[in-house]
Amino acid sequence: MEGVELKEEWQDEDFPGPLPEEEDLDEELFGGMSGDRNPGYPMNQGKKPRKRLAAPDISLTLDRTMSLSGRTTELLQKGVETVQEYSASEEREEGRRWRVFRIGDQEHRVDMKAIEPYKKVLSHGGYYGDGLNAIIVFAVCFMPESNRPNYRYIMDNLFKYVIGTLELLVAENYMIVYLNGATSRKKMPTVGWLRKCYQQIDRRLRKNLKSLIIVHPSWFIRTLLALTKPFISTKFSQKIRFVYNLTDLAELVPMEYVSIPDCIKEFDDEKNRKSRKRTDQHASGKVEMAAAAVPE
Repeated sequence: MEGVELKEEWQDEDFPGPLPEEEDLDEELFGGMSGDRNPGYPMNQGKKPRKRLAAPDISLTLDRTMSLSGRTTELLQKGVETVQEYSASEEREEGRRWRVFRIGDQEHRVDMKAIEPYKKVLSHGGYYGDGLNAIIVFAVCFMPESNRPNYRYIMDNLFKYVIGTLELLVAENYMIVYLNGATSRKKMPTVGWLRKCYQQIDRRLRKNLKSLIIVHPSWFIRTLLALTKPFISTKFSQKIRFVYNLTDLAELVPMEYVSIPDCIKEFDDEKNRKSRKRTDQHASGKVEMAAAAVPE
């Protein structure tokens, strides 16, 4: 381009110069070079020299030379010792400990090992009438005692077991034979537990329950039902029936497959013996009174 004069000059007098950090960087980069290099401008004008800090030596090797406190070493050793190792048979046994029951729309895990001594509380007593009308036997004498330290845990798992098993045993209509005899107050389930059982069973089971036969009802049971009667539906109240001995039960239920515990049989024999004794004494008293009334 002819006739055009090119000049190198800054058009903006306020154009920024080198930043202080850049000056310091130049100093760090070129400060250690040989003294014959002249940068052309004074270095470190009026500034204090920076201190250089030495980085500590860091070992990246993971060996036993790393120092651990005695307390840390002790905790690590205890942690390793607490890891329990299972053999193949023990793992299978641990797997059999838990069982899943379906209650309504939810699945519940039951600790079968915890309730192992109490599983006899519920049993299948065969069928009655035409069709698959099941007889479910509930033996209170097999319930855990309330003074056990893990009573709540056992009762919670036993509740799930009872409801889940009931779902499996009942196909159509059914009756419950509630064996109340030979049971101490410590083994009696609470009202809340029984109410929870009734509330949690499926609507089909509540509807298909045709009869609740209470065998050997105690004064406590009769009083409890009398107090709760205003809160129970009339339809359910009509399903409750008291039976005072096994002989009367046999007239209502086929006993071929009903498993009666030995303690219940002994309790029934004792009650019958006392009842016969009272009857004999009453009859003997009447004879004596009649004899006394006859004039000589």
